[in-house]
Amino acid sequence: MKTSFHYAWIILAVGTLVVFGALGLARFGYTMVLPAMQLGLGLNNTEAGSLATANLIGYLSLSVLGGALAARYGPRLVITVGLTVAAVGMLLTGLSNNFAAAAAWRALTGIGSGASNVPALGLLAAWFVQRRSGFATGIGVTGSSIALIVLGFFVPHVLAAYGPNGWRVCWFIFSGITFGLAVLAFTILRNCPSELGLRPLGAQGDSETITVKIRKLNWGKVYRSGIVWHLGLIYVAFGFSYIIYMTFFTKYLIAEGGYTQASAGSLFMLMGWFSLLCGVIWGWVSDTVGRKTALVVVYVIQATAFGLFALWPSSPGFVLSAVLFGISAWSIPAIMAATCGDLLGPRLSSAGLGFVTLFFGIGQAAGPGVAGYVADFSHSLSPALLLAAGVALLGAIGSLFLRSTSPKEDDGRV
Repeated sequence: MKTSFHYAWIILAVGTLVVFGALGLARFGYTMVLPAMQLGLGLNNTEAGSLATANLIGYLSLSVLGGALAARYGPRLVITVGLTVAAVGMLLTGLSNNFAAAAAWRALTGIGSGASNVPALGLLAAWFVQRRSGFATGIGVTGSSIALIVLGFFVPHVLAAYGPNGWRVCWFIFSGITFGLAVLAFTILRNCPSELGLRPLGAQGDSETITVKIRKLNWGKVYRSGIVWHLGLIYVAFGFSYIIYMTFFTKYLIAEGGYTQASAGSLFMLMGWFSLLCGVIWGWVSDTVGRKTALVVVYVIQATAFGLFALWPSSPGFVLSAVLFGISAWSIPAIMAATCGDLLGPRLSSAGLGFVTLFFGIGQAAGPGVAGYVADFSHSLSPALLLAAGVALLGAIGSLFLRSTSPKEDDGRV
């Protein structure tokens, strides 16, 4: 009996869990444990920001290579190894006793994150046809939203139960979960539909499958494309701005907003709930109105969220900021992943996403360290948040000059 169920949905579910571990736990877990970890290791704001920077430099170092390795050796293997490395890095982070050790292990965690997250999103382009890629990647990035919800509820309880060592226990738990996800990825993921005798979900003609099989790896199509470079430059703004907001979200609420760890966790969880469908919604919007228009709108929303966090330091301002960021949080990575699929096709999409993620990673690596220095210099995190808002506005301006990449208008060619 013929069934309408497609294995692509299983790929999407596991891919979402990969993002949950690679970004949600490995990166955003730091946001929730930062105040306790900063106290436990005696770090100032610059050092706290530098730990995030170390993690993001590690991510940057593997973002391009991870995508290229996935294009050559297959996403399944690269994702599995990446998650395993991230799990080891988180375990060792929990054992750190000083800044230098913590920085080294946060960098190792970032290496694993970069090696697993980029191929996970790129894999979806092989399993879903172009007109559904924005929707698919939009679901995939909700792994980060699920993590915000889980972390916002879970971490305050662990910190309260284990006292000064609570932040270490958190990292040990994050590590165990991520290693379990590595095993799951190796067991379930497949590199392309043809491995199971299938075609991409939504394929209506032979050409949509044949193109994936016969296309050679034309690396120049990735690295010499002007529009791909433009995408990368726009992506810098997101990396720099959002990571400042996410890194110091809990610290700012506790240190300058009068929040407790538990109440900050509740707001973090609220942001997660609002972000749960943002990738799906904005992926669909970008499929409908075009990637360019969607990017401009999202950048403006995020700039507003960052500005409100700094300029309205009270509960209404914090809540509105969290909601605005939540409804747009992971939309830009989803749109970028879909755009790379539009421009480069399924087989090179991971390499293209890895290349633009290099720019994203540069912005991420610079953001926390700069923000921490600004905070120590000004004795407040508000100026750093305003800097994030300004950079997000630059992202909107840069998006205005982007050549349209809507599937309807571009037909997927550079």
